[in-house]
Amino acid sequence: MAVSALSRYLDPEALGRLAGRQVEPRGLVLGNLAGAHRSPLSGFAVEFAGHREYVAGDDPRHIDWRLYFTRDRYFVKQYEMETNFVCHLVLDVSASMRYGEAAEQKLLYAAQMATMLGYSIIRQHDKVSLATFDDQIRGFVPPSNSMAQVHRMISHLAEIEPAEKTRLPECLTELAGRMRRREIVMIFSDFFTDLDELEQALQRLRYSRHEIVLFQVLHHDERTFDFEGMVRFLGLEDDEQQLTQTEDIRNGYLAALEKWQTRLHDVCLRNGIELVPVDTSCEMAETLIDYLNQRSRLRRRR
Repeated sequence: MAVSALSRYLDPEALGRLAGRQVEPRGLVLGNLAGAHRSPLSGFAVEFAGHREYVAGDDPRHIDWRLYFTRDRYFVKQYEMETNFVCHLVLDVSASMRYGEAAEQKLLYAAQMATMLGYSIIRQHDKVSLATFDDQIRGFVPPSNSMAQVHRMISHLAEIEPAEKTRLPECLTELAGRMRRREIVMIFSDFFTDLDELEQALQRLRYSRHEIVLFQVLHHDERTFDFEGMVRFLGLEDDEQQLTQTEDIRNGYLAALEKWQTRLHDVCLRNGIELVPVDTSCEMAETLIDYLNQRSRLRRRR
């Protein structure tokens, strides 16, 4: 892979500032590799939890013989299993994500954020996958905790050419069929879609007990409508154009945006989903540090 492609999505300075911060699951996780997260299953694995009396069929290897000699009864050792988790990074690559220039383009910012989080998760020996979509699934990099996964993700991202409309609910439903139960799903999008249909797709994921995080990536222009004078607006997902005096529509736009944001927030609240607002004018390292710190504080309270 070219160094330029790697540096486009991974900022060494930002990675250095993220060092030592971990992405922890909010609840119990399921996995099959030794990791740093407690599993809801009890078994014979990493951390000693106590004893129980031996019953026929138990593996004799787990009998505590010292306890047998003091109690004259058979007891087996029990442990808490600690396992890896799988985090699925789901990236919207539809045409609306083209908005913005240079580092503030929504798609580039979202891709960089996903890659940085993916790198951090792999570094803590957990698994990451990457899926990209617009009106269909454009690519899927299966879960892995190898550092080579970062190169596979970046290679795929470097090939993306956003051009189509988004069909987020349908794509999420299709992706849900590729996931196991009780994993983490992080979705990066502007979420300009039918919110009723989106809620149904999110409920499908929640039914499988996935933890869901929505990173709502918007350009500062979209949040503030900070335009002046006569402006021609061009549709990114259609050929529509609109020439307008921005002062005439600013209040109406901001009111409509606030109403739409409230609906999206309510969808998340009803379904136990985390919503993370992202402004592409903000420094990414600060955005990620704030998010990980908040996530850590919430986890400690549980």
